[in-house]
Amino acid sequence: MPKVDALPWQPYPILSDAERIARATAFSETMKSRRSCRAFSEEPVPREVIEAGLTAAGSAPSGANRQPWHFAVVSSTEAKCAIRIAVEEEERAFYDGRAGSEWLDALWPLGTGADKPYLEMAPWLIVVFAQRRGGTDPDDLKQNYYVTESVGLACGLLLAALHQAGVATLVHTANPMRFLNRVCRRPDHEKPVMVIVAGYPGADASIPAHALEKKSLEQIATWL
Repeated sequence: MPKVDALPWQPYPILSDAERIARATAFSETMKSRRSCRAFSEEPVPREVIEAGLTAAGSAPSGANRQPWHFAVVSSTEAKCAIRIAVEEEERAFYDGRAGSEWLDALWPLGTGADKPYLEMAPWLIVVFAQRRGGTDPDDLKQNYYVTESVGLACGLLLAALHQAGVATLVHTANPMRFLNRVCRRPDHEKPVMVIVAGYPGADASIPAHALEKKSLEQIATWL
C-alpha cells in the first residue's frame, strides 16, 4: 500500500460484550419504531436539530471519500409551494397510469395518492442531491465514484438521527425531479435523488397496517 498521511486510530469506548449487545439492541429497538409520516404539524422544529442530522449524514462513508452529496434545506413558504405544485403535477401523471397497474397495486395498501399537502405543511424539506463531480474542494470538478451508494448511506444516517431526535420523516422520490435544481439553485451536474420531509406528526397522522409488516431477521440475513 502507498504511504499516506495518517493519524492514530481513535479508540472506541471500552465496553463489555454485554454492554455492546445492550447498546446495539437499544438502537435497534428505537429504529424499529421509525415510520413514514404523511400528515405533519406546522409546529417548528429547531434548525439545530436539522443541522445535527445533516452533520451525522456528512459522516457517512463514501467512494474515495469524495462525499458526493449536497442537502438543500427548504423552509420558505414560496419554495415549499413551488415544490408541491411541481411534485403533484408529476404525481397525477404517475397515478393516472404512468406507473402501471402492478406498481399501483403495490402502493394501494399504503393509501398514497397524488395530493401531497405535507410538502407545504411540514417545517422542513431536505432536498438531497447526488454530485457526479466535485470533492472536498469546492472548485474540484473531478469525477466522483459510487455516488448512489454513498448518498444512500448518508440519507440513512440522516433519517436515523432525526428519528432519534423525535422528528418524523417521509422520503419522497418522484421522477423526474429536475425542477428541484431550479428551485434549489443547484448546478446541472447534481442529480436530485429524494426529498426528505421532516417535522412533527400532525394530529391526524396514522400508520397503514401494511407498513407494520416487516421481514424477519431470518428473511433478511444469512450466516455463512
